Amino acid sequence: MAEIPIAAEAGRPVGSAQSRRLRSAGKVPAVVYGHGVDPLPVAVDAKDLRAALTTDAGLNALLALKLDGATHLTMAKVVQRHPVRGTVAHVDFQIVRRDEVVTAEVPIVLVGEATLVHRDDGHVDHQQFNIAVHAVPGLIPNAVEVDISGLTIGQTIRVAELGLPTGVTTEMDPEAPVVVGQAPQVSEADLVPEGEEAVAEEGAEAEVEGEGDAGAPTGEATGSSAEGGKAEGEQGGEG
Repeated sequence: MAEIPIAAEAGRPVGSAQSRRLRSAGKVPAVVYGHGVDPLPVAVDAKDLRAALTTDAGLNALLALKLDGATHLTMAKVVQRHPVRGTVAHVDFQIVRRDEVVTAEVPIVLVGEATLVHRDDGHVDHQQFNIAVHAVPGLIPNAVEVDISGLTIGQTIRVAELGLPTGVTTEMDPEAPVVVGQAPQVSEADLVPEGEEAVAEEGAEAEVEGEGDAGAPTGEATGSSAEGGKAEGEQGGEG
């Protein structure tokens, strides 16, 4: 992994107000520490830092931090961002050596098309998006790829099956699921057997018809009463 040079200014003032002024001036407050170096407040150019941390290596990039005439091999171990704008607000640079094993978070990227899962209306459940690995800085992969082209419904790809590069290890549970081929989601309507659904529909229709039949005699009885009353009235008139 190539080193990315970045300049740092020592002796920055500390404090919230001073840090805000630095950011307004296009700089990012930071701290450098490690290998016997006491935490040292520094400032770096915001554009240079953004360019350094947006390569394929991401936050695991090796940074050649130039400070007071010396160059320190570092990694950005802690990156704080603005909660709204997402810009980098503060960075902790840890000094490392090329021959020492460090820990880094590496993204897990799915490659290929899960044709067998999609053919049966299933879906790919990506459960683990990052993995903590141990390696010397030069061997830290930019990403760990998982081929899902042969994934089937009901199948699980676990941490033990990731196939990490030589020299890269992890302490994550080897049985932890990374990707699962999930079956199609079933709705409540799908859970009703066809026979029971037909019986329910027939029962509903019978209920509607029963309501209509129950109303007819009432209307006829009313009509008969009216006719009977009319007949009685006519008889009374004749009398």
